[in-house]
Amino acid sequence: MLNRHARGFFTALFTPLARWLLRMGVSPDAVTIVGTLGVAVGALGFYPLGQLFWGTLFITAFIFSDVLDGIMARMQNVKSRWGNFLDSTLDRIADGALFAGVAVWFYTGGNNATIATAALVCLVLGMVVSYARAKAESLGFTANVGIAERAERLVSVLVVTGLTGLGLPTVVLLATLVLLAAASLVTVVQRIISVRRQALAEPTPAD
Repeated sequence: MLNRHARGFFTALFTPLARWLLRMGVSPDAVTIVGTLGVAVGALGFYPLGQLFWGTLFITAFIFSDVLDGIMARMQNVKSRWGNFLDSTLDRIADGALFAGVAVWFYTGGNNATIATAALVCLVLGMVVSYARAKAESLGFTANVGIAERAERLVSVLVVTGLTGLGLPTVVLLATLVLLAAASLVTVVQRIISVRRQALAEPTPAD
Protein backbone atom coordinates (compact mmCIF):
# COMPACT_ATOMS: atom_id res chain seq x y z
CA MET A 1 0.00 0.00 0.00
CA LEU A 2 3.00 2.31 0.36
CA ASN A 3 4.71 4.32 -2.32
CA ARG A 4 8.22 3.45 -3.35
CA HIS A 5 9.82 6.05 -1.06
CA ALA A 6 8.20 4.71 2.11
CA ARG A 7 8.33 1.04 1.11
CA GLY A 8 12.06 0.71 1.84
CA PHE A 9 11.62 1.99 5.39
CA PHE A 10 8.69 -0.28 6.20
CA THR A 11 10.34 -3.25 4.55
CA ALA A 12 13.28 -2.88 6.91
CA LEU A 13 10.91 -2.36 9.84
CA PHE A 14 8.76 -5.43 9.23
CA THR A 15 11.38 -7.85 7.89
CA PRO A 16 12.20 -9.33 11.34
CA LEU A 17 8.50 -9.94 12.01
CA ALA A 18 8.03 -11.46 8.55
CA ARG A 19 10.97 -13.79 9.11
CA TRP A 20 9.60 -14.86 12.51
CA LEU A 21 6.11 -15.54 11.14
CA LEU A 22 7.54 -17.72 8.40
CA ARG A 23 9.51 -19.69 10.97
CA MET A 24 6.26 -20.20 12.89
CA GLY A 25 4.67 -21.64 9.75
CA VAL A 26 2.40 -18.68 9.03
CA SER A 27 1.71 -18.17 5.33
CA PRO A 28 1.47 -14.82 3.50
CA ASP A 29 -2.13 -15.67 2.62
CA ALA A 30 -2.98 -16.05 6.32
CA VAL A 31 -1.51 -12.61 7.03
CA THR A 32 -3.53 -11.13 4.18
CA ILE A 33 -6.77 -12.62 5.49
CA VAL A 34 -6.18 -11.67 9.14
CA GLY A 35 -5.21 -8.14 8.11
CA THR A 36 -8.38 -7.69 6.09
CA LEU A 37 -10.54 -9.04 8.90
CA GLY A 38 -8.87 -6.65 11.34
CA VAL A 39 -9.49 -3.63 9.12
CA ALA A 40 -13.11 -4.66 8.56
CA VAL A 41 -13.74 -5.18 12.28
CA GLY A 42 -12.19 -1.84 13.12
CA ALA A 43 -14.07 0.05 10.43
CA LEU A 44 -17.46 -1.61 10.87
CA GLY A 45 -17.20 -2.16 14.61
CA PHE A 46 -15.72 1.11 15.92
CA TYR A 47 -16.65 3.73 13.35
CA PRO A 48 -20.45 3.18 13.38
CA LEU A 49 -20.34 3.69 17.16
CA GLY A 50 -18.58 7.03 16.77
CA GLN A 51 -15.25 5.70 18.03
CA LEU A 52 -13.30 7.35 15.23
CA PHE A 53 -9.97 7.70 17.01
CA TRP A 54 -9.88 4.22 18.57
CA GLY A 55 -11.20 2.72 15.38
CA THR A 56 -8.37 4.32 13.44
CA LEU A 57 -5.79 2.98 15.89
CA PHE A 58 -7.30 -0.50 15.63
CA ILE A 59 -7.32 -0.37 11.83
CA THR A 60 -3.74 0.93 11.72
CA ALA A 61 -2.60 -2.13 13.68
CA PHE A 62 -3.80 -4.33 10.81
CA ILE A 63 -3.39 -2.15 7.73
CA PHE A 64 0.32 -2.90 7.45
CA SER A 65 -0.46 -6.55 6.74
CA ASP A 66 -0.48 -5.36 3.13
CA VAL A 67 3.25 -4.73 3.47
CA LEU A 68 3.99 -7.73 5.66
CA ASP A 69 2.48 -10.36 3.37
CA GLY A 70 4.48 -9.02 0.43
CA ILE A 71 7.73 -9.20 2.38
CA MET A 72 6.93 -12.78 3.38
CA ALA A 73 6.19 -13.79 -0.20
CA ARG A 74 9.47 -12.30 -1.41
CA MET A 75 11.36 -14.12 1.33
CA GLN A 76 9.86 -17.37 0.08
CA ASN A 77 10.82 -16.33 -3.45
CA VAL A 78 7.27 -17.12 -4.53
CA LYS A 79 5.43 -15.19 -7.23
CA SER A 80 1.91 -16.54 -6.89
CA ARG A 81 -0.90 -15.41 -9.16
CA TRP A 82 -3.26 -16.77 -6.52
CA GLY A 83 -1.64 -14.64 -3.82
CA ASN A 84 -1.84 -11.57 -6.04
CA PHE A 85 -5.51 -12.24 -6.73
CA LEU A 86 -6.31 -12.81 -3.05
CA ASP A 87 -4.47 -9.67 -1.98
CA SER A 88 -6.17 -7.46 -4.55
CA THR A 89 -9.62 -8.87 -3.81
CA LEU A 90 -9.30 -8.47 -0.05
CA ASP A 91 -7.93 -4.95 -0.50
CA ARG A 92 -11.28 -4.02 -2.03
CA ILE A 93 -13.09 -5.45 1.00
CA ALA A 94 -10.89 -3.48 3.39
CA ASP A 95 -11.35 -0.24 1.43
CA GLY A 96 -15.10 -0.73 1.23
CA ALA A 97 -15.39 -1.41 4.96
CA LEU A 98 -13.37 1.71 5.78
CA PHE A 99 -15.51 4.16 3.82
CA ALA A 100 -18.73 2.33 4.71
CA GLY A 101 -17.94 2.63 8.41
CA VAL A 102 -17.45 6.37 8.09
CA ALA A 103 -20.69 6.67 6.12
CA VAL A 104 -22.73 4.66 8.64
CA TRP A 105 -21.63 6.83 11.55
CA PHE A 106 -22.32 10.13 9.84
CA TYR A 107 -25.69 8.95 8.52
CA THR A 108 -26.66 8.04 12.09
CA GLY A 109 -25.11 9.36 15.31
CA GLY A 110 -22.69 11.67 13.52
CA ASN A 111 -25.67 13.48 12.00
CA ASN A 112 -23.89 14.73 8.91
CA ALA A 113 -25.37 13.30 5.74
CA THR A 114 -23.04 15.36 3.56
CA ILE A 115 -19.94 13.66 4.97
CA ALA A 116 -21.65 10.27 4.80
CA THR A 117 -22.54 10.77 1.16
CA ALA A 118 -19.02 11.94 0.33
CA ALA A 119 -17.66 8.76 1.95
CA LEU A 120 -19.94 6.61 -0.20
CA VAL A 121 -18.88 8.48 -3.33
CA CYS A 122 -15.25 7.80 -2.40
CA LEU A 123 -16.11 4.14 -1.88
CA VAL A 124 -17.73 3.79 -5.31
CA LEU A 125 -15.08 5.74 -7.22
CA GLY A 126 -12.28 3.90 -5.43
CA MET A 127 -13.75 0.61 -6.61
CA VAL A 128 -14.00 1.94 -10.17
CA VAL A 129 -10.36 3.06 -10.06
CA SER A 130 -9.28 -0.47 -9.17
CA TYR A 131 -11.68 -2.13 -11.60
CA ALA A 132 -10.54 0.03 -14.51
CA ARG A 133 -6.95 -1.11 -14.06
CA ALA A 134 -7.87 -4.76 -13.54
CA LYS A 135 -10.15 -4.84 -16.58
CA ALA A 136 -7.59 -3.08 -18.75
CA GLU A 137 -4.90 -5.56 -17.79
CA SER A 138 -7.22 -8.51 -18.44
CA LEU A 139 -7.62 -7.21 -22.01
CA GLY A 140 -3.88 -6.76 -22.54
CA PHE A 141 -3.72 -3.01 -21.90
CA THR A 142 -2.02 -1.09 -19.09
CA ALA A 143 -3.80 1.44 -16.90
CA ASN A 144 -1.46 2.20 -14.04
CA VAL A 145 -1.80 5.96 -14.42
CA GLY A 146 -3.63 8.30 -12.09
CA ILE A 147 -3.29 10.72 -9.21
CA ALA A 148 -5.31 8.76 -6.62
CA GLU A 149 -3.40 5.65 -5.65
CA ARG A 150 -4.65 3.41 -2.86
CA ALA A 151 -1.93 4.49 -0.44
CA GLU A 152 -2.88 8.16 -0.63
CA ARG A 153 -6.58 7.39 -0.24
CA LEU A 154 -6.11 5.20 2.82
CA VAL A 155 -3.59 7.38 4.62
CA SER A 156 -5.66 10.53 4.07
CA VAL A 157 -8.95 9.12 5.29
CA LEU A 158 -7.42 7.28 8.25
CA VAL A 159 -5.43 10.25 9.55
CA VAL A 160 -8.23 12.79 9.20
CA THR A 161 -10.91 10.43 10.54
CA GLY A 162 -8.79 9.65 13.57
CA LEU A 163 -8.13 13.33 14.24
CA THR A 164 -11.84 14.05 13.83
CA GLY A 165 -12.40 11.66 16.70
CA LEU A 166 -10.07 13.86 18.77
CA GLY A 167 -11.98 17.05 17.98
CA LEU A 168 -10.78 18.15 14.55
CA PRO A 169 -13.64 20.08 12.89
CA THR A 170 -15.73 17.80 10.69
CA VAL A 171 -15.38 20.25 7.81
CA VAL A 172 -11.77 19.06 7.44
CA LEU A 173 -12.96 15.48 7.00
CA LEU A 174 -15.56 16.64 4.48
CA ALA A 175 -12.94 18.55 2.50
CA THR A 176 -10.64 15.53 2.54
CA LEU A 177 -13.35 13.22 1.25
CA VAL A 178 -14.39 15.66 -1.46
CA LEU A 179 -10.77 15.98 -2.62
CA LEU A 180 -10.37 12.19 -2.58
CA ALA A 181 -13.54 11.77 -4.62
CA ALA A 182 -12.37 14.36 -7.14
CA ALA A 183 -8.92 12.75 -7.40
CA SER A 184 -10.50 9.33 -7.88
CA LEU A 185 -12.75 10.65 -10.63
CA VAL A 186 -9.77 12.22 -12.39
CA THR A 187 -7.92 8.90 -12.09
CA VAL A 188 -10.83 7.01 -13.66
CA VAL A 189 -10.86 9.44 -16.59
CA GLN A 190 -7.06 9.20 -16.95
CA ARG A 191 -7.25 5.42 -17.13
CA ILE A 192 -10.08 5.47 -19.66
CA ILE A 193 -8.12 7.87 -21.87
CA SER A 194 -4.96 5.80 -21.53
CA VAL A 195 -6.70 2.59 -22.57
CA ARG A 196 -8.51 4.36 -25.41
CA ARG A 197 -5.19 5.59 -26.81
CA GLN A 198 -3.74 2.11 -26.61
CA ALA A 199 -6.78 0.65 -28.34
CA LEU A 200 -6.57 3.20 -31.17
CA ALA A 201 -2.87 2.43 -31.61
CA GLU A 202 -3.51 -1.26 -32.19
CA PRO A 203 -3.13 -2.47 -35.75
CA THR A 204 -6.39 -2.97 -37.61
CA PRO A 205 -7.09 -6.68 -38.25
CA ALA A 206 -6.71 -7.64 -41.88
CA ASP A 207 -9.92 -8.46 -43.72
